[in-house]
Amino acid sequence: MKKYIPLFLLVFLASATITLAQTDNISPARKQAIDSLALEKVKDLSKYISIIGSKETQFSEANRVMDRAEELFAPDAEMGVSSINRKEIAYYKVRRYFERLMALNYDRVNITWYDIHYISDLERQPDGRYVGVITVYQRFEGTSLESGLNYRDTTKKDITIYVEKKQTQIAGRTIEFWDVMLGDIRVTETSA
Repeated sequence: MKKYIPLFLLVFLASATITLAQTDNISPARKQAIDSLALEKVKDLSKYISIIGSKETQFSEANRVMDRAEELFAPDAEMGVSSINRKEIAYYKVRRYFERLMALNYDRVNITWYDIHYISDLERQPDGRYVGVITVYQRFEGTSLESGLNYRDTTKKDITIYVEKKQTQIAGRTIEFWDVMLGDIRVTETSA
């Protein structure tokens, strides 16, 4: 009988975990709110990238915006960089991507994102998080006045979205909420 106790405990814990996992399902109304929050965070990132990349932005302001932009991401997220002049796609940690963007050797840089939309619905993962993908198109324009160098490209990027339940303390009470974090940004296509 004693040898069955650990097996019984394992089955009990597994069923309790499944029951808890089922209570974390997202209602349609909550899902709509989460989708809106995810799209809003992607739009915020678009604004931050535009500010960081602009040569008119002061160094201190660019650093402040980089800090804010980093808060949008899950730890260890990477961002892809491509060019119409090479086939390889390079991936950088988020902060390094922003630093490279700020240091681009152009007199003028204009970056715009458009056609932002979900391409995959949120799917529940075994760890309880939900994962989805948002696609954006990025138009990059860099101009060097001295050399007359102009570079333009359009890049399609897929942004992984993570949604997980978190907790915070407010007035001594524990409040649960769903939070959205941006994950890796993968380049899927680059054209002139």
